[in-house]
Amino acid sequence: MILGFEQTATENAKVCRQFLQSLIDRGLGYQQGLLFAIDGSKSLRKAIDEVFGEYAAVQRCQWHKRENVVAYLPKSDQKRFRNKLQQAYEQPTYAQASRALKRVRGELKLINESAVRSLDEGLEETLTLHRLGLFQELGISLKTTNCLESINSQVARFTGRITYWKNSNQRHRWVASTLLEIEKGLRKINGHRHLPLLRMALKRELKIQHIKAA
Repeated sequence: MILGFEQTATENAKVCRQFLQSLIDRGLGYQQGLLFAIDGSKSLRKAIDEVFGEYAAVQRCQWHKRENVVAYLPKSDQKRFRNKLQQAYEQPTYAQASRALKRVRGELKLINESAVRSLDEGLEETLTLHRLGLFQELGISLKTTNCLESINSQVARFTGRITYWKNSNQRHRWVASTLLEIEKGLRKINGHRHLPLLRMALKRELKIQHIKAA
């Protein structure tokens, strides 16, 4: 389900914060905990903390992390380390995935310190689903931001045909209509039957004891 969109020139923390707050103002419930699957945007990450605080858990996109790391490597090494990182992330448990990533880190340290720093940045948040014990059940849909990237690409196919916008209102109405049309074709996420388990895992992870009054 698409909850909203924002027209902005840059993805800064202020814009992200106001957008997230608008979701709460419109009735988004969050006191039982929310899992955010995001890319590496520091502005969005900061806004999540500011708006949702202790009620937010973040799953950093494993695809973005992998590609950011291999971008530091020469082309002759990229495929090899892309496969190593992918295999590490596909381990079924947190302990196994963490050990595998540490091994890859050790190999990277011998050839490229910049790639190591890229891997270390936010690494633990790429393993959130593993830590919650639900990677195998929900990882296909939630380990990356592919679901949202797919929606964005569909929007681009519609809006990319427009060469002239009369005003912002027209742009908003066009995008809103496009998203409503796209939403008709969206499917439930893979493993959706396990979402009640995710709610319980989030409560444990975030140490939510009871629902506070809004």
